[in-house]
Amino acid sequence: MGELIERWRAAVRGAGATDPAGVDRAGERLLAGWREPHRHYHTADHLTAVLDVVDGHAALTGRPDLVRLAAWCHDAVYDPRAGGDANERASAALAGELLAEAGLPADAVAEVRRLVLLTAGHAVAADDPDGALLCDADLAVLASPPPVYDRYAAAVRREYAHVPDPDFRAGRTRVLEALLALPALYRLPALHARWEPPARANLTRELKTLR
Repeated sequence: MGELIERWRAAVRGAGATDPAGVDRAGERLLAGWREPHRHYHTADHLTAVLDVVDGHAALTGRPDLVRLAAWCHDAVYDPRAGGDANERASAALAGELLAEAGLPADAVAEVRRLVLLTAGHAVAADDPDGALLCDADLAVLASPPPVYDRYAAAVRREYAHVPDPDFRAGRTRVLEALLALPALYRLPALHARWEPPARANLTRELKTLR
């Protein structure tokens, strides 16, 4: 976790934070959330994977440190029992609170909140490269090789162990159908070209197992 917290500090300072103690408190609070025991997919490993994609394509964004902060905050609150976009709204609210306490400028805080909320539906405007990179990074797992994708899907099922199988199948089907209905899963051309075909194949394959 030492490397992760250093990545947090670098991003939040790069975005203009002015309170070192607030920076550290915020990082500790976020890491505690990512390590909650009920998480099986939405863990620090997912956070690291998202950050790696953002770092690898940071040149495509206008304010990469804000995208990094949104990656840190996008699943900061994750309750599998919550409905709709409640987790994303709660994560955005927490981001606003923690980043303000760290001394981040108000416009930067607002932008991070906006980016976090995009991850509820992964619908991004054509002129929003920062939002595109965050959402593409969040969905990168969908384009994994089939065995990796299957482990991801199994981990999600464990997070919803409290949901009876028929209800889970119905809910998961709606999620997959909504993703497949997006005009594009990946918006950045370099990622779309590589990831769109395997991601759609994985989603379609899982959907068949649910029906």
